[in-house]
Parts: sequence; structure tokens; C-alpha cells
Amino acid sequence: MTLAVATARRVLAQLRHDHRTVALILVLPCLVVGIIAWMFEGTPVLDQFGPVAVGFFPLFVMFLVTSVTTQRERSSGTLERLMTTPLRKGDLVAGYALAFGGLALLQALVVVGFAVWVGMDVAGALGLVVLVALLDAVLGSSLGLAASAVARTEFQAVQMMPAVIVPQLLTCGLLMPRDQMPEVLEWVSRVLPLTYAVEALQQLAAGLGWADVRGAVGVVVLWIVGSVVLGMLTLRRRTE
Repeated sequence: MTLAVATARRVLAQLRHDHRTVALILVLPCLVVGIIAWMFEGTPVLDQFGPVAVGFFPLFVMFLVTSVTTQRERSSGTLERLMTTPLRKGDLVAGYALAFGGLALLQALVVVGFAVWVGMDVAGALGLVVLVALLDAVLGSSLGLAASAVARTEFQAVQMMPAVIVPQLLTCGLLMPRDQMPEVLEWVSRVLPLTYAVEALQQLAAGLGWADVRGAVGVVVLWIVGSVVLGMLTLRRRTE
């Protein structure tokens, strides 16, 4: 556990000096939510799309940051050097999970707080909304970690984003209700995790409670665990 904490501190120290990445994590989601609130002021649009934005942007941003950061460490040889030390795969993955999990918590608090501040109504427990947003961000990090194992360069890591993120965005219910989709797409939507995250956020915004969303939250957690395990199993000791 000590090695995992040391790894997390190293990653956070690097990201702290990367102001563009910090802005991407904290400012970009708020900017988009703010533009939506400004454009549709006085209408229920923010209440309708706010939960989707709160669910999607943490997933999108943390996937991008994690996949690129991890691949950068691969291509620079840092990861290969670390794997020659007593640091085990589990310690390394746990360290990344701690680092990006901390960033995910900060992002969830900022994005949800900003969305509520600019006018998104939440009839349910605000703490649960933050929890789901946090899980979305952690999901993005875990998927990014798994995707970085497939990529060979930072550019390839970015190219993985459309394959992993766009299908979830298209089938999560944003463009049309899922029960009105073609049957095949509806079944695809039942597999992908963003569907359940958005569903939970919409239900919480409508005033439902934990008993109503725990099933959807459980699916997101299963995806997180599966992605972390996949990232650990595919972690290469040598950089090709």
C-alpha cells in the first residue's frame, strides 16, 4: 500500500504542474454546462440535459486524461523503469487509481456544484448526485487505463476515445428515449455503463432516492472493477 501511495503522489505532483490538464478536468465541464445554462436561460433545458452533462463530461475528460497520461509514461520509458523495481502491477494500478480517483472527486464536486449554482434543479439527495458523478469520473479513468494498454502512442490513445466514448453517448438516451431506439441499439445501451449513470442522475434529479438508483450504480461499479482488472492484466513490463 505504501508503494501505491507513493505512485499516486508522483502522478499528482506531475499533474499539478500541468495547468492545461487541470483546466481540462475542472474548467471545461463547467464551461459547457455554463454555456447550456446561458443559452437556454428560463427554459427547462438545463434540468433535462444537466444530468446528462454531469454524467458524460467526467467520463469523457477523465478517460482522455488517464489514457494520454498513462501512455505518455509508457512511451517515455518511465513505466518500464518502474516495473524493474519492487513495485508490483497491483501497486502501480492502485497508485494510478488513487491519483485519478482524487482528481475525480474534485471534479465531481466542482461540476455538480457549478451545475446546481447555474440553475440545475435537483429534487433528490445532492450527495448521491455527487457520488454518481464521482463514479462516472472513476469509470472514465479506469476505461482510460484499460485503453492505454492497447495504444502504442499518445495519438493512438486519443483515437481510442471515439470507439469507447461515442457509442455510449449515442445510446445513453440523450438523442432519443432508449425504448424508441431500434431493438439492437436498445440492447447495446443496456450493456454500456453511461446508460446507467445517466439514468441514475436523471432519477435523482427527479427526486428519487438510493433504493431507486442502487441497481444502476451497481452496474457502473462493476464496469469500474472490470476495467481496472483488465488494465492490470494487460500491463506490459516492457515498452515495445
